This record gives sequence, structure tokens and C-alpha cells, in this order.
Amino acid sequence: MRVLGIESSCDETAAAVVTSEGEVLSDVVASQVAVHAPYGGVVPELASRAHVENVVPVIERALAEAGGLDTIDAVAVTNGPGLVGALLVGLSAAKGVAFARGLPLVGVDHLIGHLFAVYLRRPGEAGPAPALPYVALLVSGGHTAIYEVSAPGVAHVLGQTRDDAAGEAFDKVAKLLGLGYPGGPLVDRLAAAGDPRAIELPVPMSSRRTLDFSFSGLKTAVARHVREHGVPEDPADLCAAFQARVVRVLVDKSVHACVTRGIPRLVLGGGVAANRGLRARAAEVCAARGVALFVPPIASCTDNAAMIAYAGALRLAQGARDGLDLAAYSRTPDLARGKFPKRA
Repeated sequence: MRVLGIESSCDETAAAVVTSEGEVLSDVVASQVAVHAPYGGVVPELASRAHVENVVPVIERALAEAGGLDTIDAVAVTNGPGLVGALLVGLSAAKGVAFARGLPLVGVDHLIGHLFAVYLRRPGEAGPAPALPYVALLVSGGHTAIYEVSAPGVAHVLGQTRDDAAGEAFDKVAKLLGLGYPGGPLVDRLAAAGDPRAIELPVPMSSRRTLDFSFSGLKTAVARHVREHGVPEDPADLCAAFQARVVRVLVDKSVHACVTRGIPRLVLGGGVAANRGLRARAAEVCAARGVALFVPPIASCTDNAAMIAYAGALRLAQGARDGLDLAAYSRTPDLARGKFPKRA
């Protein structure tokens, strides 16, 4: 089965064609970094307008690279969580394709897409895939949580951020330091040349009695340091100190979840999984604790439609179908109760 996936939950317009075995036949992403960079963050209205401009060309290119619309068996689309205006653009396009061609349509939770992106088989980048169950750390600009992934398309929240997502904290620290947007990669690059011990910062919510996170206090500590000492001419040490604290708590709690749940497999996902410091510490701690680490290629970590197509294929294999009344939602239902919504 070949599934056309469409993703527009935030600031990336994406379309991809993926088989039910996870083989990526095409994967096209139109970035909006240049649109939002002058504002230092994503502006929802501008994101929606950019999606309207990009969605048809992106879909057409993805289909052309995979052999055309006639080869498609179903359509999968992100219908939440995300910016509702942005989601509606991709959702409308997916409904139009499905209706015009009489194809099955399924909605996909964006987070589920990230959690199963590890199974994507990209040309020249296919690596080992984890057996089920596994623990997953999903960390991005909008989400930071630890999940137990127990079956195809099924995941349960073990812990999550109580305030800022880790990626959001990276971007805000970068803005404090005048580094530009998006800030995460810039902080990561500078941190590689800095000394994480040079500046004293708190380790946020480091207790293992909970698997929850909190990054607002660390962000405030960086802001206080800048207010008292000014923006350093060379911010490498401050970036290294900040990143080391974030990475430490992310990895330590994730590996602790693996050990306490008796699941010796950890998967990293989400845009911040591209962070070199996070990957390095995860590899070190997992090796020391006997936990197998699985890190998808960077193209599978950042927002993309291939993961949506594959997660949609999992739903289709379970007999799920959605109608043209499929709605968008900004937050995952039932997340506070520690589980994703059940699917038909």
C-alpha cells in the first residue's frame, strides 16, 4: 500500500509518499524559516498563509517523485495537535484529494507520527528498528515528553513538561543572546565550543521521583545572568552550560524510565533529537546502563510528512477510516490523563 501523507501542523508544509512497510518514496518539505525569522518565532497567521501558498506545489512534487497520483492507495493527514489555522490547510487539501479520487482518508496525531518515525526506511539511511515495546523521548519546539510505545500506533505518556518545551527554551535563550531564529541549532553549535562548567546554572526538575520536566526556571536563570552580566561577547560557555543542563535531565529521566519499566530500548524523536549534545549524552548513558539507543536520521526527526504517511498506514492496517467531517484540534485529547485518544 502507498500512502500520501500531508503535514501542516506548524511552520513546515510537507507531503510524502510512503509504503505500509515504511519505505519512503518521496518526502518534500517547504520551510517557513525565512518568513518567521524577523519575528523570532512562529507567527500563526503568517504560517497559515504560507501553507496556503505551498500546499499544492508540495503535494504535486511529492506525487511526481513517487510515480503520480494514480499509484496512491490512501491519504493520511495531520489533524492535530498544532496551530488550528495551519492544520486546516493541510486537512482541506487531504480531503480534496481523497474525495476527488475516492481514496480512504485517515487523520494522524502529529505526536504519534514522531513516535513511529524510527521505522521509516529512507534511501541510504535505513538503520536498525526497535522491537516493541520501547520508551521514546519526544522533544521539540512544542512538545517534550516521555512515552511508553507498546503497540503499532499506541503510546502512553510517562512524563511531560509542566511549562515550556525544551525546544522552545532553546529558541528563547537564543533570542536572549541575540543569536537569531531558529535558535536551537545555533545554541548547539556554540555549545560544542564552550565549557558547561564555566557558568553555574540550575539543573531543572532533576529529581527522578517524577518523569515530568520543567524548563521555565532554567530559562529565567539564563535571563537573570544576561541581565546581571550582559550578553557575553562570546556566548559559547553560556550556551554550553544551558544545553548541558537541558540534555542531562532529558537523558537521565528517559533512561531511568527504561530501567524502571524494564524496557531496555530508547528512541529519540522530534526536532531537538537532532541536537548533537543530546545524541552524545544519550549514547553515553545508554551504553553505561545497557539500554539500546535508536536515533532516526535528522530528516525523520524534524517535522515531515513521511512519518504522517507511515502512522496513517498503521491506522489503515487496523481498519480505521475517517470521513470528510474529520476535524482539526490544537491539543491532544486525554493527554492529561496519560494516554492518547483511542482510534476507531
